[in-house]
Amino acid sequence: MLTRAEINSQDIPALMADMGARARTASRPLAIATTEQKNAALAAMADAIEAGSHEILAANEIDMQRAEKADLAPSFMDRLKLTADRVQAMADGIRAIAGLADPVGSIIAAWDRPNRLKIERVRTPLGVIGVIYESRPNVTADAGALCLKAGNAVILRGGSDSANSSRAIHACLVDGLETAGLPTYAIQLVPVTDRAAVGELLTGLDGTIDVIVPRGGRSLVERVQTDARVPVFSHLEGLCHVYVDKSADLEMATSIAVNAKMRRTGICGAAETLLVDRSVAGTHLAPILDALDAAGCTIRGDEDVCAMWPKADAANEADWLTEYLGPLITVGLVDGIEGAIEHIATYSSNHTEAVIAEDETVVEKFFNEVDSAILLHNASTQFADGGEFGMGAEIGIATGKMHARGPVGVEQLTSFKYRVRGSGQIRP
Repeated sequence: MLTRAEINSQDIPALMADMGARARTASRPLAIATTEQKNAALAAMADAIEAGSHEILAANEIDMQRAEKADLAPSFMDRLKLTADRVQAMADGIRAIAGLADPVGSIIAAWDRPNRLKIERVRTPLGVIGVIYESRPNVTADAGALCLKAGNAVILRGGSDSANSSRAIHACLVDGLETAGLPTYAIQLVPVTDRAAVGELLTGLDGTIDVIVPRGGRSLVERVQTDARVPVFSHLEGLCHVYVDKSADLEMATSIAVNAKMRRTGICGAAETLLVDRSVAGTHLAPILDALDAAGCTIRGDEDVCAMWPKADAANEADWLTEYLGPLITVGLVDGIEGAIEHIATYSSNHTEAVIAEDETVVEKFFNEVDSAILLHNASTQFADGGEFGMGAEIGIATGKMHARGPVGVEQLTSFKYRVRGSGQIRP
């Protein structure tokens, strides 16, 4: 990507307006592209990423060196880093998207009226999507491929720290579009790191942007929500909870708690708070915390937890509201399922929560009363991922309450229209 100085006299508002116009123009043929055309482009993109793996990794090494000099947090470095396996996973993810059913044109519902009108609700592309994201270069591939499959043009604005990686990946996506004969402006990457470009994107670019999808930290999401002049698929931080009920199997609870926190601590589905039913604290708390401690996790606990497990540091109010994205978890005792639900309602970002229990009454109460995008029973919060849901990939986890909630995959990147078929009816 270029800095403001490197584009010399080029005007950022004009640059972004031009990108918006090109995206809108590309969106029209894309909306009617056949499934075969889109899948051919996706297959070619995956092939290009594999063939360009060396160039992608070399570009990522430049980004990593700059991030190290900037002394960025380990969680940030983990999200930024690409390996040969992660590059291959990008290619595999694109192929998985190609294998999904094409949502465009699918009939969501159909019914007949007494006057013999036949009505269908049918999926259609959203149009042009703006995706703003930080640090994760793989989002370039995921977002580009998902938007294409759903028949949308997309303007991608990656973080400045991953600029070189994103540019190398984007080049592979353009190769795929060219190979399939689809408009190359269907997937554009903002070529400047200047934050003014984000501000322009949030204006909607003279009506050419239909929806904005932010993927990043709270400051980014809050800016998008405050400044956007078009609809936003919100993605707040993952303040994810694991609740261990008195009916939980201890071995299962221990395994899930460690995985939910420690498998990858830098992802939004990582657990940040562990809640344990007070009635089984004497039997369940220490074994679970011992296992987390052995895995390298720092424990911060409420007063009761610290009294029962002295190695814990005392938690303060801010801890319950912090997405650590690292090997640290806050632990509290609650009075059964009611206490867990109350705690989650108070502190959760409505991303992902898990209940570990064998009592089906507890599970149903948790599912019915906890208002988060993803709820799991006897499973790790790390499954909060579009790929794990069979969606191929995701742009992010939407925590708002629009039609796109939870993993934002190809279906969530569509709208719908009504088709009404008559046989000469007129309204009396």
